[in-house]
Amino acid sequence: MSVTRTGEEGPSVDTDPRRWWGLVVIALAQLMVVLDATIVNIALPSAQRDLGMSDGNRQWVITAYTLAFGGLLLLGGRIADLVGRKRTFVIGLVGFAAASALGGAATNAGMLFGARALQGAFAAVLAPSALSLLTTTFTDPKERGKAFGIYGALAGSGAAIGFIVGGLLTEYLDWRWCLYVNVPIALVAVLGALALLHDRPGRAGARLDVPGVLLGCGGLVAIVYGFSEAESRGWTDPMVLALFAAGILLLVVFVWWQSRAPMPLLPLHIIRDRNRAGCFLTMALAVIGMFGLFLFMTYYLQAVLEYSPVKTGLAFLPLTAAIIIGSTQISARLLQRVPPRMLMVPGMVLAAGGMVLLTRMTTHSSYASEILPALLLLGLGMGLTFMPVFATATAGVAPHDSGVTSATVNTSQQVGGSIGTALLNTIATTSTATYVTAHFTDPSDRTRVMREGVVHGYTVALWWAAAIMLLAGLIAGLMVTTKAPGHGAAADAPVPEQVT
Repeated sequence: MSVTRTGEEGPSVDTDPRRWWGLVVIALAQLMVVLDATIVNIALPSAQRDLGMSDGNRQWVITAYTLAFGGLLLLGGRIADLVGRKRTFVIGLVGFAAASALGGAATNAGMLFGARALQGAFAAVLAPSALSLLTTTFTDPKERGKAFGIYGALAGSGAAIGFIVGGLLTEYLDWRWCLYVNVPIALVAVLGALALLHDRPGRAGARLDVPGVLLGCGGLVAIVYGFSEAESRGWTDPMVLALFAAGILLLVVFVWWQSRAPMPLLPLHIIRDRNRAGCFLTMALAVIGMFGLFLFMTYYLQAVLEYSPVKTGLAFLPLTAAIIIGSTQISARLLQRVPPRMLMVPGMVLAAGGMVLLTRMTTHSSYASEILPALLLLGLGMGLTFMPVFATATAGVAPHDSGVTSATVNTSQQVGGSIGTALLNTIATTSTATYVTAHFTDPSDRTRVMREGVVHGYTVALWWAAAIMLLAGLIAGLMVTTKAPGHGAAADAPVPEQVT
C-alpha cells in the first residue's frame, strides 16, 4: 500500500522538493503576526504624541489588535478548513498588509484603532492557516521535528523581536514604520505562497456554524476585553465582572451547542484529547508568564535603568537567540527520541528559574551579571517548551480539522497573553502602592522610594510568573503522556487524504 497526497496544485507535498522554501513563507507570515503584537509597544509614546491620544485611550492601540485577534481565531481556523488553507493564507496576508498601511497613514487616533482591529481580524485568518499548512505539509516525523522547531522558535521569539525592531524603527525612522514594515514582508510572503505552497481544496457543501461563531467568538472577545479592562479599572469593577460573566456564559453555551451542531465550529473531540488539552493549557500558562516579563522588562529597562528604545530592544536579543537555540537545536533534535513532556517539563522549570533570578533585580542592577543570565535561562526554557507543544497539539488531526485545531493553539496563546498582561500588571501595581505607602516618610526622598517601589512591584509579580510557569510544567507532566513521535510515527501523522 502506498500513500499519496494530492493538493489543489498537483504534486504530493510530502515529496515536493520546494516544501522547505514553503516553510520559509509560512514562518515569515507567522513572525509578522507575532511580532505585531509587541512592535508597536515601544512606538506607542511617539504615536500618542503625534495623534493626540489621551492616556486612557492609548491602550486601544494594543487592545484593538488583541481583541480582534483573540476573539476571531476560531472563526479564522474554521474558514481555513472550509475554503482551503492556502486561499485563506493569501487573503490573510493581503488584508494584514492593507490594514498595516492604513494604520501607518493614520491621521487620528480613531483611524489607528480601526486599522489595528483590522490587523487583528486578518491575523485571526492568517495564523491558523499558517500552522495548519505546516501540519499538513510536514508529516514525516524527522522533517516534522525540524519544521516545528523553526516554527516554535519564531512563535516564542517573535514578541521579543518585535521590541528590537520597534526600537530601531522608532528611533531611526518614525513610529509609522512599525506598521509600514509589514507591507513588504506580506508582499514577499504572498508571492512565495502562490509559487510554493500546496493545499487540498475546501470542503464542498460544508457550511459555517453561525450560532457557534456568535457564541464562541463572542465569549472569547468578552473574556479578552475583560482582562484588558481589568488592567486599568481593577478586578472588582462592575464592567469587568460583567464581561467575565458574559464571556463564561457564552462559552458554556458554546460547548453545549458544539455537542449538538451538525457541523460544529470546534469539534469537541479536539479538546477532549488528553494530550492536546494538556498542550493548550501548558501554552496558555507559559505565555501568561512570558508576556508579564515583556511588560515589566520594557518598563524596567527604559524607566529605571534609563535605556533608549534601541538599547531596550537589543537587551532582548539574547532572549531571542536562546529561544531559537532551545527550539531548533535542542527540542527539534530530541523530540524523535524522548516523549514531549520530557522537553516541556524541564523547559518550564528552566523558564521559572530565569524568573526567580530576575526577582533579585534592584534599581541599579547590572545587565551583564543579573539580567542576562535570567534572560538566557528563560529563552532556553521557552524554546524547549514551545516546539513540542505545537507539534503535539497538531499531531494526528484529520486534514479537515487542522485549521480549527491550529486556531485553538493560537487562541490559548493569545488569551494567555491577555491574562498575563492584566493579571501580573495588577499584582505589580498593587505591590508598588503597598511598598510606597509603607516606606514613604520623607518628602525629599520621594523619587528614590517610588523607584524602589516600582522595582519591588515587578519582583513580586515575577515570583507569581515563576509559580505559573511551574504550574505549566506540572500540567505538561501529568497530562501530556504521548510517546516520542519516533516510537509512534504512524499514529501521530495526520490522516492521509487519499490512500491507494
